[in-house]
Amino acid sequence: MKNKYIDLIDQTFEFPQEGFNIVDGELHFYDIPLMDIIDQYGTPLKISYLPKISTNIQKARKWFNVAMAKADYQGKYTYCYCTKSSHFNFVLEQVLKTEAHLETSSAYDMAIIRELIAQGLITKDKYILCNGFKRPLYQEEIVNLINEGFENVIPILDSKREIAYYKENLQKPAKVGMRIACEEEPNFEFYTSRLGIRYRDIVDFYKTEFKGNKMFEVKMLHFFINTGIKDTTYYWSELNKCLEVYCQLKKVCPTLDSLDIGGGLPIQNSLAFEYDYEYIIEAVVQQIKTFCNQNGVDEPNIFTEFGSFTVGESGAALYSVVDQKQQNDTELWYMIDSSFITTLPDIWGINHRFVMLAINNWEKEYNRVNLGGLTCDSLDYYNAEAHVGQVYLPKITKEQEEPQYVGFFHTGAYQESLGGYGGIQHCLIPAPKHVIIDRDENGEIVTRLFSKEQSYKSMLKTLGY
Repeated sequence: MKNKYIDLIDQTFEFPQEGFNIVDGELHFYDIPLMDIIDQYGTPLKISYLPKISTNIQKARKWFNVAMAKADYQGKYTYCYCTKSSHFNFVLEQVLKTEAHLETSSAYDMAIIRELIAQGLITKDKYILCNGFKRPLYQEEIVNLINEGFENVIPILDSKREIAYYKENLQKPAKVGMRIACEEEPNFEFYTSRLGIRYRDIVDFYKTEFKGNKMFEVKMLHFFINTGIKDTTYYWSELNKCLEVYCQLKKVCPTLDSLDIGGGLPIQNSLAFEYDYEYIIEAVVQQIKTFCNQNGVDEPNIFTEFGSFTVGESGAALYSVVDQKQQNDTELWYMIDSSFITTLPDIWGINHRFVMLAINNWEKEYNRVNLGGLTCDSLDYYNAEAHVGQVYLPKITKEQEEPQYVGFFHTGAYQESLGGYGGIQHCLIPAPKHVIIDRDENGEIVTRLFSKEQSYKSMLKTLGY
């Protein structure tokens, strides 16, 4: 009977998969031997594999360009990265190497934009889509860039009141966009997004504020769906509503030529993950073309602002199992050397699931376990995978010399911004080391320590001691 951990994975999934393979009973991630990384840096450890960022950007470009060619689509495609998914400099630098464009959400995003401009990584022709509800400092930074000649900095109006500031302070003509307040999923507690301008108000708002005003070119409608791009009745229905508004506005606004289909592509959260990216993107492109043709307007240029899809699959969190505890006849706990609440807050906050795999001991027998974090919070645990309500890992025996290591993969988006980075964490659990992994011109693995494990001195200083 096959009862080894490697047999379990092999029988349950198609394995190996892109990004995951086994060599001598140990897990490799994008052909990186993780045990070598652990031997060098220890655990707990966060890693960021930079080449995966470039790979996913190029994949999406290929899918959209192929879909447009098949449909004889007349518009162009532009890939934007939404900085809120991960603001780290190494992420932004990698994104900009691919000549991708950016989408921002707050005033402090603009400080990052300033740094990138100073480094020569952003030029005046770069698209910077400025989304989000805008306080005065955010508006001021947008206006300053436009006045300095950054012609593709585009404020996406979230409120009808927002335009007043631009009218008063802009010294040069500006491109603007408008965000549509889409309807939320039926299971939400409210019907319409708090962000954006109502469908029914957009055309009248254009006529009142922009028609005949040479200081503004309305170039873009922004359509954002929280669920991301999915093959569901809800998504196709909302896309149709958006296209109806686009066509209505285009007929009275000749400068309108772009549609930003916000809401990202999903990423793999289980070895059982299935998503036909090419089919979905071809369907989106075809629907936009068909709807516009039926209404007698030109197809828009398509912008996307992918965050999790850009950076999510580049990240991983590695832990040691520091103890096992049999709490009753059926519940065995593996205690990790960190906390899920502090290092992977999506697990605690929205019950999100990541790809979870053992790093070593794949040739050992497996058992069902619960994974527990170090905090005193009863919610600091992980015991269900995306494909099944259980977690399995190799058995730990008294005789084994090295600890059991476990990895959570595709964790590169949002975790630091949600859980905090370098600040105070629950139960004063320190932030783990963070290592960046890249490849040189010969394809050889290059690693560097981005940040050390958080020290008690830094915590005491933050707390005022």
